[in-house]
Amino acid sequence: MGAKTFADFCLENNRRHAGNFDKADAPAHPRYKAAVVACMDARIETGRLLGLSEGDAHVIRNAGGVVTDDVLRSLLISQRLLGTEEIILVQHTECGMLTFRDDDLKDEIEADTGLRPSFPLESFSHLEENVRRSIRRIQACPFIPVRDRIRGFVYNVRTGLLEEVL
Repeated sequence: MGAKTFADFCLENNRRHAGNFDKADAPAHPRYKAAVVACMDARIETGRLLGLSEGDAHVIRNAGGVVTDDVLRSLLISQRLLGTEEIILVQHTECGMLTFRDDDLKDEIEADTGLRPSFPLESFSHLEENVRRSIRRIQACPFIPVRDRIRGFVYNVRTGLLEEVL
């Protein structure tokens, strides 16, 4: 047998987790009636960062923690079907989405594959303004019923602290 894969590592850890699992009764409807949109960065562990456990909130993650059409889809399901009423956004310092421009990366991908991605990559150059833009996207979405309880934050990957973006 070859070297252990990441999937093997995860399966071993899952077996240990299942041995102590006590969250079978966690609600599908989030306890805090909240949804979190956060970056997928490996340095961010949303449960520990925000003090959340299974059943507390919906957590939606993607590159940059950007509010895309798919995030809006998840938020409308979260609110309309599962009762959430509050949204927080968590983006962070030293985000990889600050390090490139969409067109440059699309050009590179097209040169490599012969195909150009048709979807926006959503890179950004100003972190706090991107948080504000994401809030505005939610506020502008007519499918999201509760749009007046949205707050945005920047997580500092060096200090572990959240700072609210006003």
